[in-house]
Amino acid sequence: MTKDLILGAVAYDAKVVPIWEGFRAWFTARGLPFDFVLYSNYERQVEAHLRGDVDVAWNSPLAWIQTERAAKAAGRKAEAIAMRDTDRDLTSVVLVRADGPIRQVTDLRGKRIGVGAKDSPQATLIPLRVLADADVTGTVVYHDVLVGKHGDHVGGERDAVKALLAGTVDAACIIDGNHVAFVREGLFSPSALRVVRQTPPYDHCNFTILDGGPPSIGQFRELLLGMSYDDAVVRPLLDMEGLKKWLPGRTTGYALLERAV
Repeated sequence: MTKDLILGAVAYDAKVVPIWEGFRAWFTARGLPFDFVLYSNYERQVEAHLRGDVDVAWNSPLAWIQTERAAKAAGRKAEAIAMRDTDRDLTSVVLVRADGPIRQVTDLRGKRIGVGAKDSPQATLIPLRVLADADVTGTVVYHDVLVGKHGDHVGGERDAVKALLAGTVDAACIIDGNHVAFVREGLFSPSALRVVRQTPPYDHCNFTILDGGPPSIGQFRELLLGMSYDDAVVRPLLDMEGLKKWLPGRTTGYALLERAV
């Protein structure tokens, strides 16, 4: 009996279950025995991957760095084999109230800076690094929604913006995509908040493997990169996962997060 290729993923939202159930059926129908294991947080997933409990991990950018560093310390090698088209060249923004006294980023020195969860790359680690590079430090106000999910849950960023609107913080750090989404959903009007700093581009999630994995990883990657948005079966799964095309993995986009960590 052929051994299943086991993928690890973090259950940051209820939609994760139908996503991976659908992908499991799709891979299996194409000759790849496949299954998945869900974890409550990325730290547990990273540990499981290093133990060999899973063959490939769907990692946050912070989990990628954790895996790569732990693998290197153990004399092993980690590799990012694929990522979404929407995982490349993202940015975060630092928002302030348009009717407030903050006119430029240096005005935030000594102020209250609202961020997402403490382990969020996009809403905490990266923007705080960029602010520090501008010689801006202040009182960091965390919005710790679902710590362990590495900011995959939007709640911390939404709470940071709500705090800014309420005047309990002087700035809010969020990923630029949520800036657009929050305006669209009516959390604030386009003219209510201003961007005083935008981060350089960075990359987000990837599929991570470790050396010594099963040969079926090659088949998994080939099938993954061959998925078509025109496929009526796979399209709703891609929509739920937030992409139109899987791309080869790259690691150059994690340099900013490496410095932040």
